[in-house]
Amino acid sequence: MIKHLAVFLGSRDGNDPALSTSAYEVGKGLAERGIELVYGAGGGGLMGQISQGAIDGNGKIFGVIPRFMVEREWGRVEGAPGMQTLVVDTMHERKALMAERAEAFLALPGGIGTLEELFEVWTWQTLSLHGKPVGLLNINGFWDPLVEMMERIAAAGFLHGSPAESLVVGDDLDDVLARLDAAR
Repeated sequence: MIKHLAVFLGSRDGNDPALSTSAYEVGKGLAERGIELVYGAGGGGLMGQISQGAIDGNGKIFGVIPRFMVEREWGRVEGAPGMQTLVVDTMHERKALMAERAEAFLALPGGIGTLEELFEVWTWQTLSLHGKPVGLLNINGFWDPLVEMMERIAAAGFLHGSPAESLVVGDDLDDVLARLDAAR
């Protein structure tokens, strides 16, 4: 089973309260399964919810945050039981450390930063820079338009094969975790 999962998700709550609840439950669910949450160490939005769920579930958390975000008080840097936070100088360092630590990647709903992180690790996977699986937790169909767009990109000849061949997509945490683990 996966022991270290990098999760990309929003630093804001978004407009749907169900997303905050789901992020919290994912954090708690990872803790219950003994899976360390590897994330960007944000203290607000869905990032704050997932980390709080992991904390409340007595889980392990590995957070990486750039110094400028700490200075703006955007991070969860104060030590909670089971939490390790690294403060780095750049976003590039943040993403590299998260990618190194993780055995798989999972995106929950989020904005442009979430998309950027998702596409970077997915691109690295397609270039064989790593063999770690990448997935989407499709809460309330949030990722449906992206999956549809990626299918259009593949149909237009700009993506080898179907996104379904290289991306795990599902709306159930147990199912997604099992498929990410099987893809390792």
